[in-house]
Formats: sequence, structure tokens, C-alpha cells
Amino acid sequence: MTLILQWAGLLGLFGLLGLIGLKHKIPSETPGGGVRLLGLLGFIGLAGFWIAPLGACGAFGALSLWNHPKPRYARLAHLGFLGLVGVLLWLVR
Repeated sequence: MTLILQWAGLLGLFGLLGLIGLKHKIPSETPGGGVRLLGLLGFIGLAGFWIAPLGACGAFGALSLWNHPKPRYARLAHLGFLGLVGVLLWLVR
């Protein structure tokens, strides 16, 4: 179980994908501004080096790309659901 927790912390690095929205802006008239704020959760993913379940929860930051006009970036938002792994590991732990 310890090995699983250690590797799960690296899932939070997917949350940093939410920072793509800073370089490639999403138009403000696109709905989902609250979801785009989830990009800040990507920084929590950096805590995965010390607290594994919290790092996996940081993957929720990728969800900020959900309504991105470029389909390539919008597909990356699906990786944000890996944050549920962090929630489950936190509960099991």
C-alpha cells in the first residue's frame, strides 16, 4: 500500500496541465469560469512529493481545460478525473 501511495502522489503533476490556460487563453465569454479556477489546484499537486493522496488530488487542476476552444487541450482535461484516485486513497489511508 505504501508503494501505491508514493506513486499516486505523482498523479498531481497532471494538474499542472491546467496552467496551459495561462499561455493559450480561453475567451472570457466561454462558460465555465468557475471550473477554470480549478487550475489553481494544480499547484496542490506539487505537495504530492510529501503527501501522496494530496498530490493525487492536485490532478483536479487539469479540469480547468474542460471548455478550451482547442480540442487538443480540451482532451487533456479528462486527466483531471485522476484526482478521484487521490480522494479514494485519502479515505482508505
